[in-house]
Amino acid sequence: MVNKVILVGNVGRDAESLTLQDGTMLSKFSIATKESYYDKEKNLIENTEWHNITAWRKLAEFVRNYVKKGSTVYVEGKIRKKSYLKDGETRYSTEIEASEVRVLKWPDSGTTTTSFDFVAQTTIDQNDLSF
Repeated sequence: MVNKVILVGNVGRDAESLTLQDGTMLSKFSIATKESYYDKEKNLIENTEWHNITAWRKLAEFVRNYVKKGSTVYVEGKIRKKSYLKDGETRYSTEIEASEVRVLKWPDSGTTTTSFDFVAQTTIDQNDLSF
């Protein structure tokens, strides 16, 4: 089985980054993707989906330094679902844990670049293998 997501979208806000007690860096940001189609009456319908992205370690450092609001980014990773309690009620959230982030276009510049591409080094946990 495979849990893999590829998204290309626009960053909605600068990344929030923090360093955990053990020294591990975590960065979070969100991107918007857009889907457009025509309905039966030939009206253009546009839907925007927001995706919460998390990045760890060296990739989190890259995100902190280079992923800015308005950038167009390529994100590859896996879907993670989480549950938490709020006001005594169990709530659920879905996020993308990034294994690769590439800045495709810088905000307001129209400039595209691949010079700052960064691919995270990922390891496969043997428990994740289904065979």
